[in-house]
Amino acid sequence: MARERFAPDFDPDCGDAPLTSARQDIVIGRWQGLRDLLGSTTVWLMRGHRIRRLAESCARTSTVESWLAAEPHSADALVLRAATETARVFNLAMAAGRGVPIDPMRVDAAVTACYDAANAYPEDPTPWISLISVGRLYAGGVRRQVLNSWWDELHQRDPYSMEGHVQVMHYYSARWHGTHGLMYDFAFDAASVAPPGSALPVLVQFARVEEYRFMLDAARGQHSALVGAGQHWNNEGAVSDVRRTWDRWITQRVDGPVPPGEVRELNYLAHAACHAGLPAIAASLFAMPGSRATRMPWACTGDPEKEIVKWRKSTRPPEKA
Repeated sequence: MARERFAPDFDPDCGDAPLTSARQDIVIGRWQGLRDLLGSTTVWLMRGHRIRRLAESCARTSTVESWLAAEPHSADALVLRAATETARVFNLAMAAGRGVPIDPMRVDAAVTACYDAANAYPEDPTPWISLISVGRLYAGGVRRQVLNSWWDELHQRDPYSMEGHVQVMHYYSARWHGTHGLMYDFAFDAASVAPPGSALPVLVQFARVEEYRFMLDAARGQHSALVGAGQHWNNEGAVSDVRRTWDRWITQRVDGPVPPGEVRELNYLAHAACHAGLPAIAASLFAMPGSRATRMPWACTGDPEKEIVKWRKSTRPPEKA
């Protein structure tokens, strides 16, 4: 019997049904669902995932402002407002175009919102992640001691925060305020101290995607600039890195369903395994989240749906006769 055609599910909530319901409330301006959802979410991985997605939706509405008008001292509302202001200022930056400075007062306002949130909810690492993220938008970045202080605050609350490490990695990248070397040093250092079963080793694969995106930007209009770029994914170091991440993370993680907050990370490692020529690892990674998928990093190397369908088919074991 022929297998059914597989189609990746690019649900941006990664299967988090309560989050999807709360985001639908945002459309109609109802904030009570956000309050109930965040009030019951105390695990940092899940909380960060939910706040990021809620902020993306709130950035286009006044729902979080309505919540704060009704409950001005709500710590959850202030944390979401900080993430929302961060999303809004990044939307402005994207609309202006890469390298075009935006009004620093808007960045300042987002930073202030983050400090307000951190004061309102001292245990929550999320406002510090937002701060590190928005700091990229200052021309020239922020002073090293400022970035270090934000990192220290985050590290005290959630030392193995995947999203926090991703934001610092972006800050240190050549596309923002660093170099490939700084970015990779940070990623490898984080991977080396990650506890068994932590997703942090996949930060190395995030860095490899970031470097490739830098190469794509530099190659625009230059057809010869990416000649030989295929080796970016399957050189000896890249292959070893995939195996190392697999060993440190996947073989050590606690068995059980993949949480929505790790679907993106699995897609990054699966993408790396496919392009590194490691089909057995890739097949196992494809099976873990089921049909749940993220458009990045597959969009870097082609149409995301076609890429996933192609690689998933090529890495699965053949059917028995």
